[in-house]
Amino acid sequence: NYIASDVTALVEHTKTIVYMDDFQIGVIGRGGISIYNRNEEEIEYEVKTIDWNVNAAEKGGYEHFMMKEIIEQPKVLRDTIRPRLKDNEVVLDDFSLSDEQLKSVDKVYITACGSAYHAGMVGKYVIERLCRLPVEIDVASEFRYRDPIVTENTLVVVISQSGETADTLAALKEAKEKGAHTLAIVNVVSSAIAKAADDVLYTWAGPEIAVATTKAYSAQLAALYLLAIYIGRRLGRVDDALNAELISQLNALPEKVETLINDRSAIQNLATVFYGEKNMFFIGRNIDYASALEGSLKLKEISYIHSEAYAAGELKHGTISLIEEGRPVIALACQNALADKLISNVREVKARGALVIGLSQDDMDISESVDYSISIPSTHPLFTASLSVIPLQLFGYYVAASNGCDIDKPRNLAKSVTVE
Repeated sequence: NYIASDVTALVEHTKTIVYMDDFQIGVIGRGGISIYNRNEEEIEYEVKTIDWNVNAAEKGGYEHFMMKEIIEQPKVLRDTIRPRLKDNEVVLDDFSLSDEQLKSVDKVYITACGSAYHAGMVGKYVIERLCRLPVEIDVASEFRYRDPIVTENTLVVVISQSGETADTLAALKEAKEKGAHTLAIVNVVSSAIAKAADDVLYTWAGPEIAVATTKAYSAQLAALYLLAIYIGRRLGRVDDALNAELISQLNALPEKVETLINDRSAIQNLATVFYGEKNMFFIGRNIDYASALEGSLKLKEISYIHSEAYAAGELKHGTISLIEEGRPVIALACQNALADKLISNVREVKARGALVIGLSQDDMDISESVDYSISIPSTHPLFTASLSVIPLQLFGYYVAASNGCDIDKPRNLAKSVTVE
């Protein structure tokens, strides 16, 4: 018998799991286990069976779990998206709000930690654009302590890969106590957050072993796209033509991600140029800013390079003082409508000596404005984060590999943060 804070740690040893609730006491021994309530009375417990293939928790010939999980992303996107599309409509069977209740929602909160927070930031842009509802995004550890203004007309979306993140779980409970309807986007069935939320949207990414998330993040983005389209349709704010375009582009994402992964040699070569750097900056606007935050986090957490991401329009409000000769800057210009403004920011940092890596859609050539250029397949502007993150994940991976870092188990980090 084993005890762990996250089911992922156990899948290579057993497929039978008992999930404990708050205020329960577990006694574990060689011959069995017992569960007691807070009054020390023994209680019945339910044994769950994990349906993950144990092979999914093995490297399968790859040097690191992280690379294996990067390569699994097209499948994860298909598994998350396609079962929820029927007759060219998004269908979320587990979303329990009636049309009348949904129309009474006057605000959406998204709260999460780490990469899940960055996915939530993308979700804010997408939900506001498609649903015309105000969306507030907050780090879960801040949300729970600031007495947030939440009512019965608030929809609170919490995002967690493990479903056990302590701050996110506490934020969920805080929202429920204030009367909000809660929706969890999680990867683990029967996890604490999944059990506590009113509704659950599972990402079905399978076990993710590497500490730095890749495929779970991509699945969270897909779940947020589905949610935004679904709510937008039910509120009458996404018409038939836009819905058809969004569904078409959503269906095409797995193949486009696959193209980027198969074409990764250019990113590997680029990493050999910059792996010895001590400091790097990422800039972007709108959804590109959210993607820049995630790209920066991927780099810093596995390569230990100091990296920061900024909204490009904020450069002259202080950050540009850190740009000096040879400083690497990764500039995301995947929002075509904002590309000219981003290129203006690129010129500002280049004038101060920066070396700029530009990332754009393949129908927007920015190669003359940057030192190195990366392109992603064209997609709907609301979905660019799913494609721009792939070269950023690969860049972080190859830089960390060149630096000889422990990619799957970065120092000082844990996969599931189950304490404050």
